Amino acid sequence: MENRMKVLQENLSARNLQGAILSYSRNLLYYTGTAQPSYLAVTSSDYGLFVRSGMDFAREEAFIEKNKIHPCNGIGDLKDFFPGGANLGAELDIIPMLQFQSMSTKLSGFQFSNVSPLVLEQRKRKDSLEIDRLRAACAIMHKGHEAVVSSLREGMTELELAAVTEDAHRRAGHEGHFFIRLPDFFMSRGPIGSGTNLLKNSGVVYTITGVGLSPSMPAGPSRKKISRGEPVIIDIPVMANGYHADQTRTYVLSRAGTEIKAMYDDLKTIADYLIERMRPAVKCSELCRLAFARAEHLGRSGQFQSFGRGRRSGMIGHGIGLELNEPPVLSESGHGEFQAGQVIALDMHMLDESFGAVKLEDMVLIGEDSNELITMSPRELCEI
Repeated sequence: MENRMKVLQENLSARNLQGAILSYSRNLLYYTGTAQPSYLAVTSSDYGLFVRSGMDFAREEAFIEKNKIHPCNGIGDLKDFFPGGANLGAELDIIPMLQFQSMSTKLSGFQFSNVSPLVLEQRKRKDSLEIDRLRAACAIMHKGHEAVVSSLREGMTELELAAVTEDAHRRAGHEGHFFIRLPDFFMSRGPIGSGTNLLKNSGVVYTITGVGLSPSMPAGPSRKKISRGEPVIIDIPVMANGYHADQTRTYVLSRAGTEIKAMYDDLKTIADYLIERMRPAVKCSELCRLAFARAEHLGRSGQFQSFGRGRRSGMIGHGIGLELNEPPVLSESGHGEFQAGQVIALDMHMLDESFGAVKLEDMVLIGEDSNELITMSPRELCEI
């Protein structure tokens, strides 16, 4: 894990940055092992963790050398750490404007560039510890699936089913939160919906959303009662030891209709086809093109990634790790290439306004020679 810091220092030098200041909790966790409120100051030859509060926790949790951990009264304490007039990297995509203005004032004489693309690029490839933690998160996710299978009953509300799922996740070790790199982001604890609610998609998440309990959070479960024969989609993520799992399964109480079964079978066929072709050096946009071409070949162009009324999603997946949604983005405009060691959430659905929607999402570990599904729940349409 200490090698992560060395790679960061090398990348800073390669981009003519004399240093960087990181304060986002997920980056702190990645480079130091603690998420306590801190500033991580890095140069090409040195680094220091300047802790604003929670010093006892930071010293106990961090895997970096203890003599690199210092108390801090504010960002002005970092001024002498860097050479005068240095060009410093900062997380400009997520620092609030007022905080950046304060940082610029207290660190006058320095120039700032956005370091987030460099950090996110490093975080794309997962090391063995990260993969172990992603597997552990997938095991927690599977407990939620088992709870759905044992608990889904006619007349149960979406909210009650969500509560059963979330309870199983928490009891298995879900930390109760997830991270998405967007300000003012919300989607309840995760999308879930049934029947006609699957045809009503909120704008807050670019996928099947559910309708929520009120306009204050129009995504996730509602108080609608679940009926026999209608599809139920559950897409509630988890996080354990800082790492996320994102899995979607489609359920039907009793037997699914012929149309739903056929649509799900074709969706799974597309997913299986793509998993085999998600190889190192293949562009994300190329995989997206293959997905839509395969849907057309199956006669599903109008249903694949549809939101109804002519709307559709151009994204079929995303990276996952310390954040629920990370680069790369698998979209028509995502020209980044897959790399061995990446973990991808392949996230696709089909929707037909006449009879409903189905969805399937799995996490795929990309290897040099072959890929591995690390989500654990059965991938067939689940009839209960």
